[in-house]
Amino acid sequence: MKTVKLFLFALLVAAMPLLNSCGNGGEKDPNPEADSLAGLNSGLKSDLSEREAALQEFVTAFNEIQTNLDEIKEKEKIVTASAKSGDVKSKEDQIKEDIQAIYELMGKNKARMGSLNKKLKNSDTKIQGLEQMLANLEAQLNEKDLQIGDLKSQIEQLNIELSNLNLNYEELAQESDAKTEKMNTVYYAIGTAKELKEKNVITKEGGFIGIGKTTQLKSDFNKDYFTKGDASAITSIPVGAKKAKIVTTHPTSSYKLVGEKPIEKLEITNSEEFWGTSKYLVIIIE
Repeated sequence: MKTVKLFLFALLVAAMPLLNSCGNGGEKDPNPEADSLAGLNSGLKSDLSEREAALQEFVTAFNEIQTNLDEIKEKEKIVTASAKSGDVKSKEDQIKEDIQAIYELMGKNKARMGSLNKKLKNSDTKIQGLEQMLANLEAQLNEKDLQIGDLKSQIEQLNIELSNLNLNYEELAQESDAKTEKMNTVYYAIGTAKELKEKNVITKEGGFIGIGKTTQLKSDFNKDYFTKGDASAITSIPVGAKKAKIVTTHPTSSYKLVGEKPIEKLEITNSEEFWGTSKYLVIIIE
């Protein structure tokens, strides 16, 4: 019986193009199987889009860390060359600057690595091989950490005072995390026009003698009504309404509304572009 059902389902899939192309232009007959298949296809496309966005974000982070490692390597060469030249005192300030820059880059790398591991752990999207890539990258950072420790010891043997430099990875990582969190913090609010107006989120302004007014975010809007989020982690926002209108300014190429009657969610396809114009998102629903 199961084989028969599978055969009928396969036959239905094969016949769908023919069914769509036939007819006399009238209304299509109800087809629950086709509707179900279309819904499944839509879900797969949405899942694929989210996986592509996640993968792109990880690739960007990998490239950023690798660029930092390359820059560290170049600065290490400069410091080593300066130390070997014998004329250390005249280049002491430059050596200190390069050492500080090396530590700052490593701090950024470790903060970025921590963010990636956290995101991968909390993500529902599993990409084959990504865990191993992160492990390999972390091994590179640990190896570089040991090399920098050796370089620091060599510099100290040349009687160059480094104690006044901020060479604490943890402090640098925390500082970088704080900056990243602030940069990635965004806010969104969803509600009917009446609700948002009562909560002092939106207002209607402009127009002529009451005609043609546009709805927009109030200049002194109520921030407490908004939900706080992380732009790097938000890929979609549930809507669940017949209609949805975005009040705040966001490029139309950076998002799409998924579903019809109801609109299921707002899917963000380009996070950097979407939140680049406004850290606040307001959606009016009906």
